[in-house]
Formats: sequence, structure tokens, C-alpha cells
Amino acid sequence: MKNERRPYGSLGLLCMRGTERLAAQIDEYLGQLDIADEGDGHSVLVEYDCPRFATGEGKGLILQTVRGCDLYILADMFNHGVTYKMFGKDVPMGPDNHYQDLKRIIAATNGKARRINLIMPLLYEGRQDRRSARESLDCALMLQELVHMGVENIITFDAHDARVQNAIPLSGFENIRPSYQMIRTLLRENKDLVIDSDHMMVVSPDEGGMPRSILYASMMGLDLGMCYKRRDYSSIVEGRNPILSHEFLGGDLDGRDVILVDDIIASGESILNVAEILKARGAGRIFIFVTFGQFTRGLETYDRAYADGLVHSVYTTNLIYQTEELLSRPWYHSVNMSKYLAHIINTLNVDSSISELLDPSARIQRLLADRRKYRI
Repeated sequence: MKNERRPYGSLGLLCMRGTERLAAQIDEYLGQLDIADEGDGHSVLVEYDCPRFATGEGKGLILQTVRGCDLYILADMFNHGVTYKMFGKDVPMGPDNHYQDLKRIIAATNGKARRINLIMPLLYEGRQDRRSARESLDCALMLQELVHMGVENIITFDAHDARVQNAIPLSGFENIRPSYQMIRTLLRENKDLVIDSDHMMVVSPDEGGMPRSILYASMMGLDLGMCYKRRDYSSIVEGRNPILSHEFLGGDLDGRDVILVDDIIASGESILNVAEILKARGAGRIFIFVTFGQFTRGLETYDRAYADGLVHSVYTTNLIYQTEELLSRPWYHSVNMSKYLAHIINTLNVDSSISELLDPSARIQRLLADRRKYRI
């Protein structure tokens, strides 16, 4: 169905290195939406390059016109599967490298795009969002720098602390939660689940994650629990105060399935410690909902947790890099966000409100109603 409203500009989707798989899926869905009267299947991908000199220095090149374009740049700051040559060696790209390439591409547009929108699912330096000592505020600085370079809208998912948008109060900032897609995937993969407070509970692994856990518990009509972290504030390990123990606050878990909700799995050890506490209190199956799965210390810990019956399954989105090893694991389920992103881009391109897309409550209630009807 063609858009009735006039597009803000001709649509362009530029996928930074490491986002090609997700961008191809988004582009396919956009083609089905018949963007800008171009006809079904029309690709909106923008050709570009970020070549490197032998020293590791780089530059950005736009290989087609973007004049008057409503440009959407998709960037994954944490794709460690991308490499470049430096002094003849293959060097994996870290977040700083990805961020520099992003700025190069924005600079290469040379002010010709009508509007620049950035889709950065996991914010660069997103966990460095507030100051607790004499330290840098990297995430706020990044947002201000990108806005200064001409980025008008920033779209992110499940920001570690959405208040970081206060750094750019006059610019567009959308913080989106993948709640509906998570619940839909859970129900599709587990036909025997009973969604009520007698059989299931939502648990937050720490106090900072309570808002997202409250959302799931409220939408699904489930009880809520929380674990809080006792930290050693006298020392710092790998940039953070080490966790001494987790304490559980909540009702009886005996036999109830649990949805553990968090924003990021880094090493993943912390959330497994919480799972151990819940199992010791008699929890049934444990389903882990995490927007971004990085697994910085490998997958073996989760393999053991699955084999020991500690964790039933882990759900993360495809918004950041997923290794083939991760996708092959029996305990892992990928939550596909490409269609949702295509609808967001399509709606913004015709300058319409995305409020309905951002609020998943009605869709979740329909999903749960259909499930209850199916079970009856």
C-alpha cells in the first residue's frame, strides 16, 4: 500500500560495516511497503565505502548522490566481527573505530542530505551516561557531537539510562523497547506457557532494571520481583565496582516460571548468579529477556547453565552482531526487529507520528488474548 502522505525526502538507508544482514532485511520490508512510489522491491540502500590506508587511517566515501535525501544511517558500534588492515595485520574494529567511521560518513555527505537520521540500537558508550567521580561523560559528548555534525534524529533501543537524552534537549531522540517482539517470540517458541500470576513471575536482576521489568509485569498481568546487588565500593575491577552478592526481594517462586529482564548481557555472569538464586528458591523454567547479547567472555558459561537446567532459554534481539556460534546454540533465540524498524523508518519518512509504534500495549494485549483463546 502506497503512503498517502508526501515523503520528507527520497529515502536512503546506509548500513555501516557490520550491519549488512539487518539492513538487507529492513530493505526487503521497505520494498514491500512500496516506498516513495518506486515500486515493489525497490532497494533504498546507499552505496558508500570506508577505505583504510596501510597505517590504519581511514576516510569516508559516498558513492551515489544523497542530495535531498532523507538519510537513515544504521550503525552497530559493537560488531567485533569486522576487521581492517593496519601495517599488514588484521585488526578487529572496536567501538571507537566504528564511531570514527560513522563520523567520516556523516562528514562525507557534506551537508547535501535533506535530513540525517541515525539508528544506533546500542548507544556508543551508553553505560558511561552519568558521572559518579572525576570521569568523562562519553555518551553525552557523543550525542552532542553528532547533533553538531547535522544528525537530526537519533533512534536507539533500551538505553541504559534514557536520561542521557537531556544532553541534546532540542534534537530528536527515540528510546524504543522491544517488548512486543520479545513476548511474541517467547510465545511462539513455548506453546505450553501459562501466562498468569499463578504460573509465572517477572524478575529484575537489579534496581536499575525495574522500569523495564515493571512494563513486562504490567502488560502480562504477572507478579514482580527484584534482586539487588551488594557491591564492593572500595575497589574497581574492569572499570566497575565488583558485585559481592545478590539478594532477592519478591514473593513465593515455588514452581513458577520466571522471565529475567535486562538490557545488556556483557559477560553474562551477573544474570546467571541471579538465576542461581531463583532456582535455589524453587523457580521453574527461567527465560532471559535481554535486548543486547554481547557474551564478551564466550558462550561456554551459558552452555553449562543450559546443560545443568539453570537456564531454559535466552532471548536477545538481532540489533547488534550475532556470531554463527551463538545462533546455533539450542538455548538461544533471536528476536527479529527488522520489520519493526522498517515500519519506523517508513513512518518517519512521511513525517507521521510514531507514537502508536512506540507504545506496544495494545499489540501485546491482542497477542495475549489470542494466546488465551488458543489455549481454551
